Amino acid sequence: MCGRFTQYRTREEYLKEFADETEQDISYDPEPIGRYNVAPGTNVLVLNQRDDSLHLDPVHWGYGPEWWDKAPLINARIETAATGRMFKPLWNNGRAIVMADGWYEWKRDGSKKQPYFIYHKSGKPIFFAAIGKAPYDKQNAN
Repeated sequence: MCGRFTQYRTREEYLKEFADETEQDISYDPEPIGRYNVAPGTNVLVLNQRDDSLHLDPVHWGYGPEWWDKAPLINARIETAATGRMFKPLWNNGRAIVMADGWYEWKRDGSKKQPYFIYHKSGKPIFFAAIGKAPYDKQNAN
């Protein structure tokens, strides 16, 4: 994934994909999120579970621990996220889900780059796994 995606539906359209019996601490908002080009370094809405309830929190997209002196990372590898120095501190308590409608991939066409929007053929929302600093309602996350 290149790092750009969309979140343009309403919260309710994403949440209805989950079981109705899941307890949620998410206020009703009928307005579409309306983000058609979510970029790294901006706030992103993520779902996470705290106190046996789902929460929806805006968090900063990008992560770097205190010792990291480079640009914040936006991707983690599942093979090393639980054990590597970078993400291991987040693994047990920082897991979350990013709701999306699709993402962009870019293909070079000569000297130009052409974006392609990738989405589920059914048109339903898709969800990305995420990890970040928790609790999300008190700190920034990835």
